[in-house]
Amino acid sequence: MRNWADLLALPDLDIIWIGTPPYMHSAVTVSALEAGKHVFCQARMAMDLAEADEMLAASKRYPELVTMLCPPPFGMRGDLLIKKLLAENYIGRLHDVRLQSFTDAYLNPEAPAHWRQKIEISGLNVLTLGLYVEVLQRWLGNITGVFAHGKILQAERRGYQVIIPDMLNVLCTFESGVEGVLEFSGVHAGAPGDCLEVYGDRGSLIYDFTNERIRSVKYGARDLEDVDVPPELMTEWRVEDDFIAAVKSKGRVRPRPNFEEGIRYMRVVQAVADSRDRNEWVAIKT
Repeated sequence: MRNWADLLALPDLDIIWIGTPPYMHSAVTVSALEAGKHVFCQARMAMDLAEADEMLAASKRYPELVTMLCPPPFGMRGDLLIKKLLAENYIGRLHDVRLQSFTDAYLNPEAPAHWRQKIEISGLNVLTLGLYVEVLQRWLGNITGVFAHGKILQAERRGYQVIIPDMLNVLCTFESGVEGVLEFSGVHAGAPGDCLEVYGDRGSLIYDFTNERIRSVKYGARDLEDVDVPPELMTEWRVEDDFIAAVKSKGRVRPRPNFEEGIRYMRVVQAVADSRDRNEWVAIKT
């Protein structure tokens, strides 16, 4: 079978599992739902906010069908613990956060453009922006505004003109008033692993995503200390199991992240692109 559309006509096929880059997500999702199929879609949700809106609208037209997005793997192990600590004001009132996500994946100037660097395939998605925005909004609430600047180090790769930035810096505000500095790069050699720093008026939390390690320090102390994830709060990868269980439940169970949650991070992805284009602060309606 050479055409994905042919799958939709198979009566004994219940699920369409979309593992393509973003350029196919909206078309396949909408067509699959119209054909009566449940849909699991790889992240990032779509090329841009308009396509994501189309996917959400289609899912609402067929509420009897299960739809789910693939969640980010980072921060999953300590997800419930971080939510608990923040809810308990473990480090007091939050005032700002800093995220760094650096790799050297695009540092070789002789390498061909990766599909993630091709806007016609990846859309407005830049590096790990959408992935970490999803995590941050899960823990800190919606982002309500951004100012973004990107930089391309290698504008041409074997005849292909690169438009998606190799580096991206984002200033943002959250609905709680917390401010954020988000830094992304594919051109940092020897950079440390991905890390989130959360600062409050009574201390700080550090989440090392690469090693799934959580540390904290309270005001007045000198050294960071490990914060262990208790077994009852530990979350493991059960994405496929959760989706299949939801399908078998015939709508009684709804897996997450759902399309509404995908729209939340796609609003930020769109706003970051708009901010880069216009060189101005962009407010995000939630």
